[in-house]
Amino acid sequence: MKHQVITKWKGNMAFESSNPSGHSLTIDAGPDDGGEGSGFRPKALMLSGLAGCSGIDVAAMIKKMRLEVDNFTIEIDAELTEEHPKYYHTVTVDYVFTGSNLDEKKLQRAVDLSVEKYCGVMEMFRRFAKLDIKTTFIKG
Repeated sequence: MKHQVITKWKGNMAFESSNPSGHSLTIDAGPDDGGEGSGFRPKALMLSGLAGCSGIDVAAMIKKMRLEVDNFTIEIDAELTEEHPKYYHTVTVDYVFTGSNLDEKKLQRAVDLSVEKYCGVMEMFRRFAKLDIKTTFIKG
């Protein structure tokens, strides 16, 4: 399978990038880097891609297993290298589930399957970063 993304310069430091879904988004540098901050930062978009990829896996398993979850968020903290080219060398991914009737064992299994088997973006990150995976359950 092949994907094509077309990214068009919109002036200054801003770009519009298409997606195979037919949607597009704006990428821009922050004011410190000569941009206007009117869009997503490229490196942070990689983290959103990681969360989205794994999140879709977990959401599909929540649905398939008919699990009760009131809220599900993925919190990612990542550290960049000091030297150029700067890249994420350490990435912490915390899967946070909130609910009054959480099946922690099944939810952990869903996270593990995404992390270890299904999420292609996770596999790409594994090639250049140390990953720390956490799961948090909040009764409420």
